[in-house]
Amino acid sequence: MTSREIVQRALRLQKPPRLPLRFGIFGHDDCGGLPIKAPDGWTPPCEDADEWGCVWAKTEIPNMGQVKGHPLEDLSRLDAHPMPDYNDDSRYEEVPGALAQLEAEGKYIMVGIFMVLFERMHTLHGFENTLCDLLTDRPAAAALADRILDVHLTLVANIGRRFPGRVHGFGMTDDWGTQQAAFISLDLWRDFFLPRYQRLFAAMHAIGCDVWVHSCGKVNEIIEGYIEAGVNAVNLQQPRALGIEEIGRRYRGRIVLESLADIQHTLPTGDRDKIRADARDLMSHWALPSGGFVFSDYGDGAAIGVHDLETKVFMYRCFSEESERLYGEPLPEPKLPV
Repeated sequence: MTSREIVQRALRLQKPPRLPLRFGIFGHDDCGGLPIKAPDGWTPPCEDADEWGCVWAKTEIPNMGQVKGHPLEDLSRLDAHPMPDYNDDSRYEEVPGALAQLEAEGKYIMVGIFMVLFERMHTLHGFENTLCDLLTDRPAAAALADRILDVHLTLVANIGRRFPGRVHGFGMTDDWGTQQAAFISLDLWRDFFLPRYQRLFAAMHAIGCDVWVHSCGKVNEIIEGYIEAGVNAVNLQQPRALGIEEIGRRYRGRIVLESLADIQHTLPTGDRDKIRADARDLMSHWALPSGGFVFSDYGDGAAIGVHDLETKVFMYRCFSEESERLYGEPLPEPKLPV
């Protein structure tokens, strides 16, 4: 069975032969991403700026960094601010070759969107500004959200037109939670964000793609909204903060859950008993014999304080045992970096 079939069986609760796997560090990933690049001739407007004009800063600790320069703090400049153009042909020059290779390997093929809506709003406008405007200047917040949405709808339309039927999913990020709760009330989330997510995800479904969303924090209530919006799989990397039993009780079988041993409370400790318990509990409460669970890595071990590769090897083997117990087959043997 190909990787694509394994992933799709898990997504559709059709009993995969093993856990779907997204673990490139060990040479195994059932999914593959397409290299959609910045357009030819694009140069950052200033040092460390991304295509949206957001300026990133990093500390001495290796990690992705944080946006410190918000180009649209003043939303009166929105109409004049340049946004990414996904109609540009040069963005897709590397895609045909990569797509053919991934198809030959039998991969589940995905397009990634970094910061799909809320995250992009506050990196452009500032976090405090965004939260305030959702309550005090709704038209301005709506105009910003809709400009971002239009950019991503253009990307979806191009994928559907240029590579019809050959892309299987969109993966995206939108962190929604603190350690205690979501950033905004669920009522406001449903009123403002849900219709926009529904519009975007419906466009993805219309071209035959599944929808995968990553969201950090205690997003227990937001997951219900994701289901209503049409999300197929949600990536949750802090299962102990969420409550493994609660999430399983509320959502197992209703949305695919993607996770690993908790990146805050478990993996950084290196405690083998805790890691084994996370694997056992996640597979007992989040996975079904018919599927519904994806095992994936957190790619930046240094950022979460996991410097010992053997910790990840041990976690991988724990989930391999659980895969064999539930589905019949273990995970492929990990290929350790040289």
